[in-house]
Amino acid sequence: MSQYLSRSVSKVTTHHLQRMRQEGEKISMLTAYDYSTAILLDQAGIDVILVGDSAANVVAGYKTTLPITLNEMIYHACSVTRAVERALVVVDLPFGTYQGNSKEALQSAIRIMKESGADAIKIEGGEEISESVDRILTAGIPIMGHLGLMPQSINKYGTYTVRATEEKEAQKLISDALLLEEHGCFGVVLEKIPAVLAKEVTDALTIPTIGIGAGPHTSGQVLVFHDMMGYSLQFSPRFLRRYHNFSKEIVESVGHYIKDVKSGDFPNEKEQY
Repeated sequence: MSQYLSRSVSKVTTHHLQRMRQEGEKISMLTAYDYSTAILLDQAGIDVILVGDSAANVVAGYKTTLPITLNEMIYHACSVTRAVERALVVVDLPFGTYQGNSKEALQSAIRIMKESGADAIKIEGGEEISESVDRILTAGIPIMGHLGLMPQSINKYGTYTVRATEEKEAQKLISDALLLEEHGCFGVVLEKIPAVLAKEVTDALTIPTIGIGAGPHTSGQVLVFHDMMGYSLQFSPRFLRRYHNFSKEIVESVGHYIKDVKSGDFPNEKEQY
């Protein structure tokens, strides 16, 4: 088995992700929305950076991902691509830019690729968006699919609970995953579905699967950077592992700074011209 295959290449591509899947190396993926974060993730050796529409939640403070616009996604994508040299950069097509209109889907995808310099786009859905998938792929734009819990459809679901626990929905998810692969998607995100189902989907496909709340049997994992680093402690789903407590450290550091300013300790003689 190859170990850390992606570290031996100067730029991760969809081809490398396919090789990683074939050789059994797990794919690491995190979100980023700005230059400073992206440059650190790239230096750390992350395989894939997702410029997610989750920016609507963690950056802009919206309750759902629905309000973020295509222009805003392009802004975030440009910030990330300026920083990244090695990781594959994937950008979400936001809500309203592809549903029900394949021509608009193509135009949206082209704008992201031309204006940001990203490597691929991500799109939510299966059979119902197959026409948009086909149109985008005809332009040579790589697509990562997204099935299971699809945040852009939250008003349809009415809840963020685990998806595809019933046989009918599970079978549709498998069918949609196979369809996305058949149409030419290079990978599929599986969000918040039973681990057993995620394994079944992964085994049925030849393209990589990336899990979030989908158990250990997918080809890789993705988390929202702000969640795993503990910028906020309010969001605590079962699948989230926190690797840091930034919220505590930032509050303590800012408090220390305030104290130093108030007392006149900052700036001292070495911190002035």
